[in-house]
Amino acid sequence: MYITMLPVILGGILNMLFVKTPLYRKLKAPIDCGKSLRDGKRILGGNKTWIGFFGMIVFCAAAQAGWGAVCLRFPDLCYIYFRFENTFPFNLTVGAALGFVYMLFELPNSFVKRRLDIPDGKTVGGIKGRVFFFVDQVDSLFGTAAVFAMLYPMPVWQYFLYILLGAATHLLVNSILFALKIRKNL
Repeated sequence: MYITMLPVILGGILNMLFVKTPLYRKLKAPIDCGKSLRDGKRILGGNKTWIGFFGMIVFCAAAQAGWGAVCLRFPDLCYIYFRFENTFPFNLTVGAALGFVYMLFELPNSFVKRRLDIPDGKTVGGIKGRVFFFVDQVDSLFGTAAVFAMLYPMPVWQYFLYILLGAATHLLVNSILFALKIRKNL
């Protein structure tokens, strides 16, 4: 499973590093355009930006294309992975799709958190905090696992195994990025 998930993991790390750059700060524009609903609460919040959204698409596409090149060079490493064509255009398309659904599946979580008065990029205590801590680890994985399932059909148990393994990996990567002071919180 890590062989298939590696481009998404790398794309996510690269996007996280990108959002720390001055270029990102210059181009940072929230997806919700700073708008609020009638209740006065932001739709998605300031952390969901167009440049971050498209950055994830670009970085996942690049990581997928790079991983395809590695697998061409070392076919024994990836013999299970490429059941489909391993071409540059196909890998760019798959990588872009993975980045797109990764970000798309994060948006409902942000919408709900704004309704519950959870500030952008912050955590809260209690049961609400524990629930959203878990949801933050798995929301985007439902979309990426669906892309994988379209590429090579898998049983339902394997789909959910991707999500659980992805959640554990997400937590580990976030912990490392937090320790390196790249992330502000887990």
